[in-house]
Amino acid sequence: MNKKAATGSDRVWQAYAGDRSATFEAHRGVLVGIAYRILGSRTDADDVVQAAWIRWAGVDTATVVDPRAFLVRVVTRLAIDHLRRARVGRETYVGEWLPEPVATGVDPLARVELVETLATGLLVVLETLSPLERAVFVLREAFGLSHAEIAEVLDRSEVAVRQLALRARRHVEARRRRHVADPVEARAVTERFLAASASGDLAGLIGVLAPDVRLVADGGGRVRAPLLPVVGADRVARFLRSAAGRQPAEPELLVVDLNGGPAILLTSRGEASAAVTFDIVDGRIAAVYLVANPDKLQAVRRLVA
Repeated sequence: MNKKAATGSDRVWQAYAGDRSATFEAHRGVLVGIAYRILGSRTDADDVVQAAWIRWAGVDTATVVDPRAFLVRVVTRLAIDHLRRARVGRETYVGEWLPEPVATGVDPLARVELVETLATGLLVVLETLSPLERAVFVLREAFGLSHAEIAEVLDRSEVAVRQLALRARRHVEARRRRHVADPVEARAVTERFLAASASGDLAGLIGVLAPDVRLVADGGGRVRAPLLPVVGADRVARFLRSAAGRQPAEPELLVVDLNGGPAILLTSRGEASAAVTFDIVDGRIAAVYLVANPDKLQAVRRLVA
């Protein structure tokens, strides 16, 4: 083949590869959003989407009628397989396991579809579903796929998908606290919590917490954290005041948006050291989720920068 012909062939291939890449990138936000909601881990979600890209790069796109449907199917199935393997490791996880926090409005997955489906409290409840139930719930409730479309994604009958969807929705509704705080109220409650925490005001902390508040901390065995949930306003407030006395060097507390709502990011010398998200009900904090495992703070480190 002469040089001119080879150059022409190269141009055709570059245009083809460019179109393929552009198609994938156009759907990346949706794909990462699906994978994160199924897995509860931004790191794992990125791995799944990368694996989906490898499959997409090897497929004959001329045979793909609907690229979005194809990619959603690939990512969902990969995420389900990944979750089944991850569940084994989570059984031996040190202490409580919480999802990785993500920055709303900064992370592409947080701008896709319903932001409320990123709430930490909901993701914690989704951990109690089977991998199939979780995938069905995410595709149906967060991304609005029909039962027929989900059946094609999972290679199940539509009847089976409807049963999975009903079971998952009932399970979630029975265990999930409804978020009734509007953004302005949630921000005000978060700032009251921050002020009381920073000053060590025990009465102020108790006042912003619901009587039956539940604090769940995830240190992953990497940093000091309660291995079991702390329950009750007095106990949670005293734990937080005690923790404030053990802050890292040059601490700074920032109010940021994580997982669809106002949250607190603790930094030390410009590095994220903990992220705190909340369930806020009737003007009080009903649940506190504290992620201190450094492996789970990768996605929020850009906020510090």
